[in-house]
Amino acid sequence: MVVVRPSQQDGPATTPSGATVRSVGDPTVAHRLGHATVTLRDRDGAPIADRELIVEQTRHAFGFGNIGFSLIPLANGESTGEARERDERLAQQWLALFNQVTLPFYWARFEPVRGAPDTRRLRAAAAWFVERGVPVKGHPLVWHTLAPPWLLGLPLDEVETAIRDRVRRDVSAFAGLIDLWDAINEVVIMPVFEKEDNAVTRLAAVRGRVAMVRLAFEAAREANPSARLVLNDFDLSVDYEHLIEECLAAGITIDAIGLQTHMHQGYRGEEQIVSTVDRFARYGLPIQMTETTLVSGELMPPHIVDLNDWQVSSWPSTPEGEQRQAEEIVRHYRSLVAHPAVESITYWGLSDAGAWLNAPAGLVRADGTEKPSYHALHGLIRGDWWLAPTTVRTDGAGRFQVHAFAGQYRCRLNGSAASFTLPTGTAEIDVTL
Repeated sequence: MVVVRPSQQDGPATTPSGATVRSVGDPTVAHRLGHATVTLRDRDGAPIADRELIVEQTRHAFGFGNIGFSLIPLANGESTGEARERDERLAQQWLALFNQVTLPFYWARFEPVRGAPDTRRLRAAAAWFVERGVPVKGHPLVWHTLAPPWLLGLPLDEVETAIRDRVRRDVSAFAGLIDLWDAINEVVIMPVFEKEDNAVTRLAAVRGRVAMVRLAFEAAREANPSARLVLNDFDLSVDYEHLIEECLAAGITIDAIGLQTHMHQGYRGEEQIVSTVDRFARYGLPIQMTETTLVSGELMPPHIVDLNDWQVSSWPSTPEGEQRQAEEIVRHYRSLVAHPAVESITYWGLSDAGAWLNAPAGLVRADGTEKPSYHALHGLIRGDWWLAPTTVRTDGAGRFQVHAFAGQYRCRLNGSAASFTLPTGTAEIDVTL
């Protein structure tokens, strides 16, 4: 049993002599830390005094995410031979670094034939991650790109009904496995999208942006009232700010704002990224950095407006680019974790194999070897910001101190173990072993 109580102290708890685990010294992440007095008790409620035990972190409260698209075959038992060995290695690399996954629900691929969705495979993939302690996000429920072609033959009223039914069906089918969704994606451009004809853009042009957001959010909440729903976009201009303001004024409850930062044309720098987050943080909603990439090869030319217009057959990773990527990913993550409004960062792809636009944006090369960026990010998430297994002795009242990143922790003593959650701020925690 674990009992967590707010500490009566205004600041970090007073440290019992000889019973401190350790603290994180970086002042820029102080708001991410928990400061707890933990009292270890036996099953009769008596303090376990003057005993050595192991304390270790098992999970961050902050969401360090990545997509899990390439691990769907492994989760479904579809990989064999060399492909299975490759996928198992990638899974080990994934789980050693990330704690939150995004799975694909692009409608045209998820339901290419009406009435035959790929629910079984995606449920198996979601369950695979959940069994390993990784919460799952679904992406996206409504999007004009990759809308199924069979929608085009329907009248607009039937298109709207089909979208609503799709959202309800999938959110309901995955409730408990997936309770976090990008409810609607890239609404700013949705009604004026011209790259290809699709029924979602046709509907958005008639109904308007706010109506499309309402449709997605209402249908998802009807199916799973406890789901967290995200409004996500790549357009970080004032147009997105206006959309958010209009949705809030219309009474639409947005649980988090998603900001995409695909940086195929180069790192935008701390000043620009932080100022962008500041602009969207003013709504008082959590910020999710939903799609982040940094390339380790030649940068995309700056004159390209739509990243999808840069189609190349070969885009190699280079030693110089890999060093640049490693340095920039540390800067990017440090600046975002330091921002109190940001609750998660999702890097868009672990491996270069199958990467979006064929870009060398992964942290692992196509041959499975790890780039410097993988080790650099690992050094932050599982190094500077992580509590490794640490021996600590309880004091005469069975107490010890933890000063570390908020998240999940485990105590181990003589073959027995118990877990506890370390919240941000100060707390008093009772743990029964």
